Amino acid sequence: MSTLVHTLHAVLARTWMGGVAFTTFVVSPALQAMGWDGAEHVLVRSRIGKQYTKVGADLALLAVFALFDGIVGGFGAHLYAEYALPAGVAGLGAGRGAYFGKRLVALAAAEQNAPDADTAASFARRRRGLQKLSLRASRLDLLLSAAVAVLAVNA
Repeated sequence: MSTLVHTLHAVLARTWMGGVAFTTFVVSPALQAMGWDGAEHVLVRSRIGKQYTKVGADLALLAVFALFDGIVGGFGAHLYAEYALPAGVAGLGAGRGAYFGKRLVALAAAEQNAPDADTAASFARRRRGLQKLSLRASRLDLLLSAAVAVLAVNA
């Protein structure tokens, strides 16, 4: 039973990490290659993000199996860290969607519907600045997700 629970725990962690890596290293560069302007890019990325949040159940399932793994295999510092990391990843993802996502979409829409070029340029500057902060949060998400995967495998 312990081996089965640990294996499922490790598979879920790798699945989660695979999704994060796929989004980071495949989807994002593909979107960049589309040649869309910044506002269009943000709107498409927002749609993808909304679909990707449906995968958030995987993170909850990962936390459940981390708990089961601790129950059947013994709790240790690595498992306590692994409990905290998914919470951090979930919080970061929710925060990114609620804060960055909504504001980026609003700025992109305002940029596209601006009455003149100067106003559009102002919205574009604000959007790009916010995108830089969002990218930093995405990198932190990737780092935390990698830590979750490493801890799950080594539990």
